[in-house]
Amino acid sequence: MTLDEPDALQAEVLGERRHLVSLAFRMLGTVAEAEDAVQETYIRWYRLSQEERDAIEVPRAWLTRAAGRVCLSVLSSARRRRERYVGPWLPEPVPAYAFPSSAPEDPLEHVTLDDSVSTALLVVLESMTPAERVAFVLHDVFAMPFAEIAEVVGRTPAACRQLATSARRRVQHSRARRASRAEHDKIVRAFASAARTGDVAGLVAVLDPEAVLRSDGGGVVSAALNPVSGADKIVRFLFGALRKNPRATVLEQETPDGLGFALWDEGRIIGVVTLEVAADLVTDVRMVMNPDKLTLWN
Repeated sequence: MTLDEPDALQAEVLGERRHLVSLAFRMLGTVAEAEDAVQETYIRWYRLSQEERDAIEVPRAWLTRAAGRVCLSVLSSARRRRERYVGPWLPEPVPAYAFPSSAPEDPLEHVTLDDSVSTALLVVLESMTPAERVAFVLHDVFAMPFAEIAEVVGRTPAACRQLATSARRRVQHSRARRASRAEHDKIVRAFASAARTGDVAGLVAVLDPEAVLRSDGGGVVSAALNPVSGADKIVRFLFGALRKNPRATVLEQETPDGLGFALWDEGRIIGVVTLEVAADLVTDVRMVMNPDKLTLWN
């Protein structure tokens, strides 16, 4: 070993942070939880002896497996924690554009129009078992072989393949019913036009009769504590919310889900709205108002 190899190894390990946060975010659904998981991953790395670290041929592979185990543990307790969450829990929305190079500390700097970080997909992932979610993300998003995934989830490679197949089936079913990006954005613009002009009938017309609105305020800001179901009720809720926030400005916003909306107040984004469209109708409206989930937007 040359004298500069330990420093080079440390730089290589620390250079994997963005990769690890990107992976953990898809596993856990919020940047804060992802960063905590990555911190725990690095703690596990530095708990190894120098000899153990030197024996690891591919640090990225070791770190990825370790992060997967940490996320699996977090997911196993997440349902219990979210039962105590105030109101509906939604995954954290992320911007659809790359962050400027002047902010290299942003962990999701290179997230673009990527369906694997869309709210719609993260909602589907939330419905999976922890093992299904980990297997799907590691294999289908990060191309990890099933033999290595087996080390993470503590099952055989064949069992991991079945987990990923089951998860993939759910994801494909969800994607198959969703509109194309062009169709999605057309319906969202019709939704925006009706809302902007106060056209109640027009807004009802673009909503599925059984559409559901979920508003995540996390108990920090005012939001609906229960899902709002049905087109008529959603319209009343939306117009009521606009009346209660006369200073807020609603602007169209690109998101990984397609066109959505950002709610601005005094130069800050106070809410991000994403919509799901199927059969030319809005089926789901997801409003994230919890400021802890909007840090990447501000």
